[in-house]
Amino acid sequence: MLRRLYDWTLELAKHPQALWALALISFIESSIFPIPPDIILIPMVLAARDRAWVIAGVCTLASVIGGMLGYGIGAFMFEQIGRPILDFYHYAPKFDQFREAYNQWGAWAVFTAGVTPFPYKIITILSGVTGLDPVVFTISSVLARGMRFFLVAALLWKFGDPIRRFIEKRLGLLFVLFVVTLFGGFLLVKVVF
Repeated sequence: MLRRLYDWTLELAKHPQALWALALISFIESSIFPIPPDIILIPMVLAARDRAWVIAGVCTLASVIGGMLGYGIGAFMFEQIGRPILDFYHYAPKFDQFREAYNQWGAWAVFTAGVTPFPYKIITILSGVTGLDPVVFTISSVLARGMRFFLVAALLWKFGDPIRRFIEKRLGLLFVLFVVTLFGGFLLVKVVF
């Protein structure tokens, strides 16, 4: 079943509207959606390595714009939208304690969340709530998200066929590692908050 899903994703990545789907997922992941855009970015680059830089650019741009939405949610709609999102992920109880020291290290928090499995959406909302300088937030987001997505694209562009064979040979193990990493990021937030 996992193999059929992988093959389907590779075929979907070749679809003419795949860039729009990637942009949408990258956008909403930065403010509310729990699944990272890498699940579409990776098969898209594997399916069309000659477009790796365009794909990474779309993913980066949409992610940063989505991060700005998250910032806006935190700044202008925290009680109506932001707090329920934090409650859904069980991050609200320690949130108030954490935000007091946030602006001192906010640029690094945005950068770290942008390149690691730490849920970026939490940091985008937190940046808005604490009033982190929007220019600092945007620069940190562009650098972090760009580094993450362009690095993935560069590795897949350079080593595409061996990586594809590696993925196909160890698909089950990689899926388990993806799930563990995803949940590990959310557990890390619980520890931090």
